[in-house]
Formats: sequence, structure tokens, C-alpha cells
Amino acid sequence: MPGPQRSTHALLADGSTVCVRPAVPEDAPRVLRFYEDLSERTARLRFLATGHRSAELAAARVAEAPGGHRVLVAEAAGRILGIADFTRAPGTTEADIAVAVADDQHHRGLGTLLLEHLADAAREAGITRFTADALAANREMLRVFSDLGLRVTRSFEGPEVHCVIDLAGTDAYADAVDARGRLADVASLRPLLAPRSAAVVGAGRTPGSVGRAVLRNAHRGGFTGPLRAVNPHADTIEQVGSHPSVSALPFVPELAVLAVPAAAVPDVAEECGRAGVRALLVLTSGLTREQGAALLGHCRRHGMRLVGPNCLGLANTAPGVRLNATFAARPALPGTAGVAVQSGGVGVALLDGLTRLGIGVSTFVSLGDKYDVSGNDLLRWWEADGRTELAVLHLESFGNPRAFSRTARRVARAVPILTVDAGRSEAGRRAAASHTAAAATPTVARQALFAQAGITAARGLGELLDTAALLHGQPLPRGSRVAVVSNAGGAGVLAADACAEAGLTVPALTGESAAQLSEALPGGAVVANPVDATAAVGEEGLRRCVAALDRSPEVDAVLAVLVPTAVAAALGEDLVRALTAPSRALAKPLVAVVPSQGARTVLLPVRGGGHLPAYGDAQDAARALAHAAARARWLARPAGTVPEPAGIDAPGARALVGRFLAAHPRGGWLDPPAAMRLMESYALPLSPWAWAERDTDAATAAERLAGEDGRVVLKAHWPGLVHKSEAGAVALGLRGPEEVRAAYASMARRSGGRLTGVVVQPLAGRGTELLAGVVQDAVFGPLVLFGTGGTATDVLGDHTARLAPLTDVDVTELVGAARCAPLLFGHRTEPADVPAVEQVLLRLSRMAVDLPELAEADLNPVLARPGGATVLDVRVRVEPGRAVDPYLRRLR
Repeated sequence: MPGPQRSTHALLADGSTVCVRPAVPEDAPRVLRFYEDLSERTARLRFLATGHRSAELAAARVAEAPGGHRVLVAEAAGRILGIADFTRAPGTTEADIAVAVADDQHHRGLGTLLLEHLADAAREAGITRFTADALAANREMLRVFSDLGLRVTRSFEGPEVHCVIDLAGTDAYADAVDARGRLADVASLRPLLAPRSAAVVGAGRTPGSVGRAVLRNAHRGGFTGPLRAVNPHADTIEQVGSHPSVSALPFVPELAVLAVPAAAVPDVAEECGRAGVRALLVLTSGLTREQGAALLGHCRRHGMRLVGPNCLGLANTAPGVRLNATFAARPALPGTAGVAVQSGGVGVALLDGLTRLGIGVSTFVSLGDKYDVSGNDLLRWWEADGRTELAVLHLESFGNPRAFSRTARRVARAVPILTVDAGRSEAGRRAAASHTAAAATPTVARQALFAQAGITAARGLGELLDTAALLHGQPLPRGSRVAVVSNAGGAGVLAADACAEAGLTVPALTGESAAQLSEALPGGAVVANPVDATAAVGEEGLRRCVAALDRSPEVDAVLAVLVPTAVAAALGEDLVRALTAPSRALAKPLVAVVPSQGARTVLLPVRGGGHLPAYGDAQDAARALAHAAARARWLARPAGTVPEPAGIDAPGARALVGRFLAAHPRGGWLDPPAAMRLMESYALPLSPWAWAERDTDAATAAERLAGEDGRVVLKAHWPGLVHKSEAGAVALGLRGPEEVRAAYASMARRSGGRLTGVVVQPLAGRGTELLAGVVQDAVFGPLVLFGTGGTATDVLGDHTARLAPLTDVDVTELVGAARCAPLLFGHRTEPADVPAVEQVLLRLSRMAVDLPELAEADLNPVLARPGGATVLDVRVRVEPGRAVDPYLRRLR
């Protein structure tokens, strides 16, 4: 839960909604009534005995001040459905738990949901283990413990089973929670996305009203279930029966579409909820904050899923549904692309573009202001619907990026996920007091999410549709090597340039490949790559050329540029036909560039199945191929595991941060000694250091720490100091006590009397200066950054990022993606110790996950050498925070 005194709503296995919250003293009578209403068998299993006294004692506990215990209740429609509590054993990190679920609420996943939330509250309180005693006959509860995904050990004591549950979160636990969430989510979305009945509330009598347009589209689209309008001033609208109110309908619609004025939305939503409506689609825009809160509150209280407000609508083209609940001018073409957007205008553009390509849509959802249903929900729906083969997202925000990333990683293994990397240009970077925070722009965070989740991020809608056309019609390439074939040499050269600019390679063709091309093409053809087939090439020659390239081990894809020529026209040759009627099915992707076709991209049917994407510009084709190659690389990479670095003292780190926040409740920058000790808690390789608050202490420390050449470095600290070098707060290469004391005095003058002390370190040797850092992003969670360090950090802007926790695959990609990577791998120099650099990043990642209070950590520079990596300077800022489990099941 977001906090110990807040409630949250979550989904049960059947898709219904419950509120999970801490019990308050006023709940005691209701809790007692809950226990008294349990059957004799259920009460015996809960209390290991029968009798009124046990229920009274359990109810009395909710009136006690929270100390070593916590009580959670799950309720719906004002009724308590289940209760879970823990009691901490004094002086330990262990707590005893108990769970009870109403007799008529079994087999809905309520007990498991309560335990998940109880475990989250326990972790916040520092509890590491649950214990529970259950009767051996209580098989249901024992199964709940086993299926949690946490490590459970059992011991038998007569008729009782003593269970110990380790609360340490693992990938297995996250997977188990996610699997339960998927089932519940899909069940909750069915009345919304595949309703059996629907009503449009606010369908106007005037032809131009939004509600009437939606009703018309739904009716003409052939919605398979009962459909009604709600309008007190009409009996029939668009040949659909109309009724004065929701409560007057002859049936309870599963889905209600609201197109009423903003002021009326909360009341209509409440009426829908009381009537038993399961889902709302709110088209209305302009809701005030109070109206929006009331709308969401009614949805949560009555268990209705919500799309909108302020949206274009939704559509499902499945034959058993055929629902077009949008006010778009043209219906979506039935197909296999799932589309979710926040902007209605973008939604219309995507629908039109996919229709033009002939791809079609399985489900379309305009999320609007996204009060409830999100892109994460839609990914889960498409994963389960059995129809969607391509997911297209245009999202301006991510409600829970870490949960979204986990879902996307799984879904992208089976279904390509395409999006637009919108908002890349920013009017200005947010002010930040460290290099790491300055580099952690929303764009960097978003691109890290896309890279880790395997999402194909285009730079615009046109590029997205270009890529969708290729992924829809062609297999993925095995690599990034492209053969360019053209009937005009100059056009082939331009296409080769476009491939290179997109990050593809155009390798020279040799040996057998070149020989087969020479045999297939007319005399005078150039077969080196790009392949100039000459204007004299005919259909058969081009077909044989493409077939030879398809067999060639030297290329992974073929790009054919076809320019209309008088020679081909005179001979009646159609070179495009040569590509759409191959002599045999091709194993590699083939794309065409036809500058004369008049359209940016079209999909041409291929004899024997599939489609040939034909582009009007070689750059569009090359970028689409590059995206396909990137997806193939992502699919080929292992999933990765999160390593457990040795030598970590997480409790000590938490204690250090806790002491600082106790003295500075609003947070702030750790002083250098505290920052260094925090790094030591995670066994980060610090350069030897000492803290000195007087010049004589600095001189003594320098004598002890001086390297072989006798030289040291002084780094000053005073309040408000940001960039040490610019402020003259760093003195390098000092030798002897006189130079050290003189440097100390100079720094004291520069600080204006605010100098608090200096860090003394030996002068570092030569190496590659790197930046490693962490930022706790308010939206994306902990973000690990890496790139060029030292004074060149901000000038070069060489930064890559990944979301924590890093897997072993993530950290390898993080290092390899930086522009400074060639220096680490030995470009014109001896290679650095890359595994040591990766260890720095993995330990930072672990620190960020363990310490949600870690607002930012700036390790700059980190010196990478052949013999290791050394952290030379550290800045750390902490602020009050609470670890929120990103995978805990809860509705937004």
C-alpha cells in the first residue's frame, strides 16, 4: 500500500474490486460481526478453536494503538469480506499472522491478496519472516501460503502445521504476483472491452452530438449484444430504443458509454454503479478535479473499470463483439493490431494509417485522461485475447513504469510492441545539483524503459507505421547486414547511405554470392553491394538475383530499389511483380523502395502468402529494417538475472540514512564522510580517503595516504558547493605538508569562511574517467546512469541509462551503449577492467533498490584501468521516502 494509513483498491481473481485498508478503531464492531458470521468450521480453522471469546479478542485488537501488530481489512459495498493481521514477536524481525475470509468469498483470491498487502506492510516495518500455525485440515490456507511465491518451510506438530514464510522478494514472487494480476486484470476488462450489452448515456437528438455519433457507430457496426440509448427526451435515436435513465433500462448493461456534460458525470456514474453496470467509457472532457475524484470514487466503490474521461472511445472488431464505441468518422478495419493511445487525434491517425496498409485492428482504446485503465492493462488483454499479433501504443505517461516494463518484457517476446518516443525535445533541462540528476531527463528514463522492455520506439507516426508494415509482412532479419539491389546505380548508392545512417551495414559480396549474382544479372551489372542490376534487368533476372541473396550467408535482409525506366516499359516488364511473385518463399526479409508509387508505404500481397512492404523513400525502408534488426537482437538476448553482489551491508546503510534523516527531516546532501561510508556499505571500490577539518589534520592524512610519488589531492566541502572544479575546491598533485596546508588555507578563503573540511586522497593514476550514478525518478523509479566522466561529462553528454534493478544483461548493455565504450574495450590502448566497472553499476543498482530514500548518487569520476575501477569522488542526496513495491497489486 502507498502508506500505512491509506486504502487501496485491487482486483480479485474474478475481476471484481475490493478495498484493502488498515483497520481503524471504529471498525471493531464490524470486525466482531465478521468473525461471528463465520461458519463453525471456518472459525475453528481461523482460531484453532471455537467460541465467542476468540472473536471478541480478535476484534478488540483493531481498537488498540498500532505497535507490533497490524490489521488489514478487505471490503466491498460497505461489507468486510476478509481480515489479515500480524503480530510482531518482541525484539525480533518475525511476526505471527492470521487470515480469515468470509465463507461466501472463498476461491476468489481474497486471502492471497490480503497476504500480499500484509507482507508489504510488514516489510515496511522491518519484518523479514511471517510465522503461522494452521490445522492440517485447513488445506485451502496451506495452499494459499504455498502459492504465494515466497519461500515457505513447514513443520508438523500433531494436528497443526507450523509455517515460516520468508518475506524477501524474489523474481519468483514477482512472477507469481504478476500472474495473479494478469488473470484478475483480464477478467475485469472483459465487460469493458468485450461487453455482452451496452448503453450510450447522453445520446443526443441532434445529429452532431458526440453521444449520437457513438450510438450510430455502435449500431451500424453490428454490435452483437443488446444496445440502448439513455435520453429522457426521446423514445428512439438512430433506430435504437431510448429510455429516460439507466435505472429505466430493460436490462443492466455491462458497459455504459457516458457522453453527458461534465457536471453530470459523477451522478450518472453513481447511478450506473447502483444499477450494476460493470464498466464505464467516459467520453466527456473538462471535468474538474472534484468531479474527476467523484467519478473515480464511484467506479472504485462499485467495482467498475473505467476508460477516460476525455477520450475518443473504444472498439473491438472480434466477430463475437463487433463494438465500435467511438466517434471516429470511419470504423476500424478488423485485423490483428491492438492500439492504445492517449490522444484522440493520434488515435484517428493510427487507425487511418493501419487501414491504409490493410493491417486492421483487433482492439482500439483511446485512454484519454487515463484515470484507471492504462497501457499495462491493454498489454495484458492483448496477450490473452488470442487475436492480437502487433501492439501499438502512444502513451504520454506511465502510471507504474516498473510494472509496465515487466509486462512489456514478457509480452514483447510473443508480440511486437511499437510506440512513438514522443517529447524528445525539451524546452529546458530540470535544474539539478549533480551531473547524474542533470543527465536523468524524462527522455533518458523513457528510452531506458523501451530498451529494457524490448519496445520498438519510432520517432514519429509515419516511422511507426513503416515499421508495422515490415513486421506485419516479413520475417525478422537475423542480423543487420543488408544487400541493396537497384536497377539504377545512383538510387542504390542513396539507399546504401540510408542503411548506413540507420545503423545497418552494407557488406561487400564475395565468392559464391557474387558469382550467382553475376550469372543472374545482365552484362555490366555491378555485384559488389550495392548491387547495380542495370536498367536492362527483367523480372526473371531480378527474381533470380533476390533468390541468390536470400541464400547468401553474407546478408540478412534485401532492400530492392526499383526506378521506372523506359527499357522495362518497352519490354512489358514489371519489376515489382518480380518481388511479389517469387519462385519460392524467402527466408529473409525483403523490402522494396518504389519512388514513383505516390504513397509513403503500401503493403503488396505476395503470391503464396505474406505481404511485401513497398516504401516511397529509401530512408523509411532503412529505418524500418533497423527497427526489425533491433527487435531480432532483443529476442536473441537472454532474459538475464539480477546478481547478488557480495559484501553488502544493507542494514548498516539503512541505519546511516535513518540517522541523517532523523537529524534532517527534509533530507539533503550527505557530508563527504557519510557519503563515503554509504559507498563502503555496498563495497564500492573507493580510493583511500580521510576527512580532515583542520589544516594540520589534512597534512597528517596526506603523509599517510600519499602514493609512491608522494602526491595527494584535496577536495573541499562547504554548504551549497555544487561543482568542485569550477569553484576551485579541488587541489591536485600536492606534495608535502606545506603545500597541503597552503591549499587548505586557500580553500577556506574561497569558501568565504564556510569550509567544513576536506577529503584527502592519493593522486590517482591514469585511466578512463567515467560517470556512474543513480536517480530516484518520481515516475520511473530508480534509474542507473553511465557514461563519460570527469569535467567532460556535461560537454559530451555521453549518458546511457537503465531502470534498476539491473540484470547481468542490462549492465553489459549499459556499458556497451555508451560512446566511451571503445576506450574501455581497448581502442588504441590496453583494455580496462570492464567487469570491475560493471560491478560498480550493479552495486549502485542494489543500493538504489534497497534505499528508496536515495534521491541521487553521483560517482564522478570513476577511474577505469586494466587492473580495476576506482571511485574517486562521491556526492549523495537523500530525502524521506518509502519503499513502494512496484509489483503490489493495486488499481491506480
